[in-house]
Amino acid sequence: MDRAKRNALISIPIALAAGAGLVWAGSSGNLLVGVQSVFVRAVILAFAFQWVAFVPAYMFRTERFYDTVGSLTYLTVVAFAILLVNRTDQRALLLFGMVTIWALRLGLFLSHRVRRTGKDDRFTEIKKSFIRFLSAWTLQGLWVSFTLAAALAAITAPTPQPLGIFARIGVAVWILGFGIEVTADWQKSRFRGDPDNQGRFISSGLWSWSRHPNYFGEIVLWIGVLIIAAPVLQGWQWVGVVSPLFVTLLLTKISGIPILERRADENWGGQADYEDYKRRTSILIPLPPRK
Repeated sequence: MDRAKRNALISIPIALAAGAGLVWAGSSGNLLVGVQSVFVRAVILAFAFQWVAFVPAYMFRTERFYDTVGSLTYLTVVAFAILLVNRTDQRALLLFGMVTIWALRLGLFLSHRVRRTGKDDRFTEIKKSFIRFLSAWTLQGLWVSFTLAAALAAITAPTPQPLGIFARIGVAVWILGFGIEVTADWQKSRFRGDPDNQGRFISSGLWSWSRHPNYFGEIVLWIGVLIIAAPVLQGWQWVGVVSPLFVTLLLTKISGIPILERRADENWGGQADYEDYKRRTSILIPLPPRK
């Protein structure tokens, strides 16, 4: 077994163990349906959704609906939690609305990108291997669960509380992050849609202040979700803090920035304009270009 397959085989039980730990901590004190907490059922659903979708994806060796399924999982899980909680809670409905808006926008954007390019380069080799492809889908279940941790803990909290200053601050932070992410994605799509920019890298708009402004926006909006959720978290439910931390770790150390930076270096490394852009531009947090 080669190293890639071995790492994939190891990642599956690690992902399941991490999910079990999240379930144990996040379900503490949550509402129950029967003998099981809503939080537990929501996390199980997040993983199950991926495994069901993996079957046709592997049969046809396609990654075309991977991101779409991820977005649908967010929508399904939060809707499932809201329905099981079965109450009118302003905080829960606010979080549901924010996750829904974000997931719909991102899902439509990513699916359009895959349709336009016809493929996702991340999966060129992965989709050929059963265990590596299964690992990718399992990790998406973990990604959804950890990202939604704060929102799920708040939605399933046993004692609702009125919205207050934390909600107002959280909404403002979420709007800021969402606006940055949407604007950055729009600017990059428009840049790539211009035939004159074929083979060039973007260095205008928000991308002149950050090499990955869309990822910065993503991190900020999940911080906003945590701020809104914070007033009703208690005890082990504070595992919800992992939500923006996990997004940050994922995007800056694992599957986001490292991959894109390596790909950019392969395409433009050594070019004077690109090396100058890297030197002058912040890698994540938007800052005025260095002189």
